[in-house]
Amino acid sequence: MFRKAVSKIVERTEARKLGAGLREQGKIIVFTNGCFDILHRGHVEYLEFARSQGDVLIVGLNTDDSVRRLKGPNRPINRFEDRAYVLAALEAVDYVIGFSEDTPYELIAEIVPDVLVKGADYRPEEVVGRDIVESHGGRLVLAPFRNGYSTTSLIERIRESG
Repeated sequence: MFRKAVSKIVERTEARKLGAGLREQGKIIVFTNGCFDILHRGHVEYLEFARSQGDVLIVGLNTDDSVRRLKGPNRPINRFEDRAYVLAALEAVDYVIGFSEDTPYELIAEIVPDVLVKGADYRPEEVVGRDIVESHGGRLVLAPFRNGYSTTSLIERIRESG
């Protein structure tokens, strides 16, 4: 029962092989990334939207060290292993791959997805890896942004109630 989620978590060393294998099968590969520290409705809707853009959704997940560099010393709230497991348990997510860099640029270069999805709170020129995807004939899609849902605001509400 628990193996299905675990089997969706792929080692970084396998990223290139995963991308090549999926392309060989003719799959439209969708990629997105994030910290996904405390999963909430905004995340789930975003991931469902991303998955709707192709055949397979690969989520690049920041490692704990990467999250600390991006979000500060008190983050992440949940460890990488726990965040990866929760993401992998979602129906919309096909694979989860961790990355330790500040951006997923190298991971995107290894996978070479057909579709890169980021939230509409980004401008196209700000999206890391867009150049890689578009140079291979792929496209960038900006997902609708759901106001009122963020991990930071959720943490603040918990602290205030506490």
